[in-house]
Amino acid sequence: MHIDSPAAASSTPTVPANAGSLQTFVFALFFIFGGITSLNDVIIPKLKDLFTLSYAQAMLVQSAFFAAYFIVSIPAAAIVRRVGYMRTAVVGLLTMTAGCLLFIPASSSGVFATFLVALFVLASGITIVQVVANPLISLLGAPQTAHSRLTFAQAFNSLGTTVFPYVGAILILGSLATIDPSTLSGVALDAYRAAETRVVVHTYIGLAIALSIVAALVWHNRKKLVETKAPKVSMLRAFELLRQPRFAFGAACIFLYVGAEVAVGSLIVNYLMEANVLGLDAEAAGKHVPLYWGGAMVGRFIGAALLRMFSPGKVLACAAGMTITLLIVSANTTGMVSGWALLAVGLFNSIMFPTIFSLACEGLGERAAEGSGLICMAIVGGAIVPLITGHAADSVGLKMALIVPAVCYAIILCFGIFARRPRAV
Repeated sequence: MHIDSPAAASSTPTVPANAGSLQTFVFALFFIFGGITSLNDVIIPKLKDLFTLSYAQAMLVQSAFFAAYFIVSIPAAAIVRRVGYMRTAVVGLLTMTAGCLLFIPASSSGVFATFLVALFVLASGITIVQVVANPLISLLGAPQTAHSRLTFAQAFNSLGTTVFPYVGAILILGSLATIDPSTLSGVALDAYRAAETRVVVHTYIGLAIALSIVAALVWHNRKKLVETKAPKVSMLRAFELLRQPRFAFGAACIFLYVGAEVAVGSLIVNYLMEANVLGLDAEAAGKHVPLYWGGAMVGRFIGAALLRMFSPGKVLACAAGMTITLLIVSANTTGMVSGWALLAVGLFNSIMFPTIFSLACEGLGERAAEGSGLICMAIVGGAIVPLITGHAADSVGLKMALIVPAVCYAIILCFGIFARRPRAV
């Protein structure tokens, strides 16, 4: 059985003369899917309030969203093989549009599960687009500058995660009603939920319109990239890489990192609203979310310089150690110190994904594409770790729940020490 891995999905494009303009559209894709993903941090407190959810139930938003990476990555790669990068990008953008439009019936139904369906469809489209964007940006130019192009593209991703939550906080959290939904029932409760979720619908309808325009532009330029078929890659053969300790450890750390990053980001609004932290209202707390993701954007530039001077493994271990320290400080203090310590975690998250990725795939040679495919599937950690963190928050409170991401970062610290020396070839 042959299944294409996401990273090597397929067709190998010949660098076109207009690579610069095509890069611009890929940068736009990074901005879009980064921004829409970060909107979950704003939607979670909104839905938690409307449906009177526990933290574990609210984290199902992230579970529904990130499960798409595990389920859709391989089929997405098969689509790339069949129709090429540009047409697959259109498929992904239209799937994202469909997910946004599904918020309309979700709002009308007033049922939490329908929002999860809409989010899964939206995330499926994002997964398809990401499967296209990651390898494509590397291929649109000279191989020796591929790393700098990918780093630059990730900066656009971070820009999206910084801008979207701020706007979302104003549009979505700024409308939180003063009515307590727990005092309503039956038809009155359904009507209240439908009315209060309209602001979410309006936000996503706007996104659907923007995505449709981008899809039309990509379709118009679909023939500007010449592609030739690449040989099939057996996914079963790719799983053999998990027998290599360094790669298996790295893939596990991608799972833990994405899970920890998403878990912390998902809790920020409710955490900053706590009376013993900053005691903010929902909109004000939501406007702080961009500081978490913005820290990651700034940290990428700082980290890029540090990685030229020090061993990537040592830099990773130090960054993980700092996140653990910040989480411990946040959990054991109150007021400004507690709130800002949690927000500062984003700064040290910045270099983790690309560093873990490169350390795990180091020395794989021609099998690097297969390894990349497995690592893409490991992003499903964003569906599982936040759910565990939510259960912990319900059981022992928000502050003590920070032990879950702290444990994740501790394992990443161990990987940094383990991989501090270049892999022997």
